[in-house]
Amino acid sequence: MMAQQKFSGLIPPMVTPMTVRDRLDTEGLGRLVDHLIEGGVGGVFVLGTTGEAPSLSHRMQQEVVSRTVEKVAARVPVLVGITDPSFVETVRLAEHAAASGASGLVLSTPYYFPAGQTELKNYVDQLVPELPLPVMLYNIPSLTKVWFEIPTLEALSDHSQIVGLKDSSGDMDYFQRAVGLKRLRSDWSIMIGPEALLARAMELGADGGVAGGANLYPNLFVSLIESVVRGDTAGSRLLQRQIESLQRIYDIGKYASRHIKGTKCGVSLLGICDDFLADPFHRFRPEDRQRVAKVLREVESARDGWRLGYSVGLEPS
Repeated sequence: MMAQQKFSGLIPPMVTPMTVRDRLDTEGLGRLVDHLIEGGVGGVFVLGTTGEAPSLSHRMQQEVVSRTVEKVAARVPVLVGITDPSFVETVRLAEHAAASGASGLVLSTPYYFPAGQTELKNYVDQLVPELPLPVMLYNIPSLTKVWFEIPTLEALSDHSQIVGLKDSSGDMDYFQRAVGLKRLRSDWSIMIGPEALLARAMELGADGGVAGGANLYPNLFVSLIESVVRGDTAGSRLLQRQIESLQRIYDIGKYASRHIKGTKCGVSLLGICDDFLADPFHRFRPEDRQRVAKVLREVESARDGWRLGYSVGLEPS
């Protein structure tokens, strides 16, 4: 049995900095990694939804993994999203992650053809023994069309190599039942995705969060987690409201891509990395970029001393 590591705290799903199509912004990646680690994160997660993983070439996916591990330099664990419609490509990326020095893998339900729960369990049963690192399951039915249903998770808990779940469903009844799976696996990490639910999830027994907004202000999210852990209800409520204020960047634009556009626009305004997006998406136009900058200025003005020296790169409109 491989040695397991319990993942906890704030583990942001990193954006993938790019300069042009299929080219990594390596300098921006280094600044982003340092920004997150200086913000107190408990790990980083590459090739997730916020990282535009399905839109990247297999070559670039591998480069993102190896470069991130290199930039992190063992300061925090690195988790790697390996979900692919192809079983073989999933294993290949997992092997590359292990060879690069990553700490764990993140596996969602295969997308495009929706799998039934029996098919899903059989798939994971066959896949996990082929994987060289601990595995976090990832429930995001809004994009994959399939849930890791609770009975399926119960059955999969027999795999010692599976070490927990990231849930991005937004269903807190489901999340509470997922936390209850610790009765079967006390070593499991149960992480929440939607940042608006972070405080509530921590109160229900979550081990941490995987919040896209933490690409911008990691210490804001870390502070929220720490406030809940120490029982500071008033402080956690205040921080949660600040996070909800930050989420207004996700309301800018009219397509589903606005979540990634808003996040990437924000990190570019902070001078961390470029906001180029993988096809078929494109960066915000100047007027929407101004709207993102306005949100960031308002969020920053609400609390001093946690921006790590970054400043928003547009003058007030």
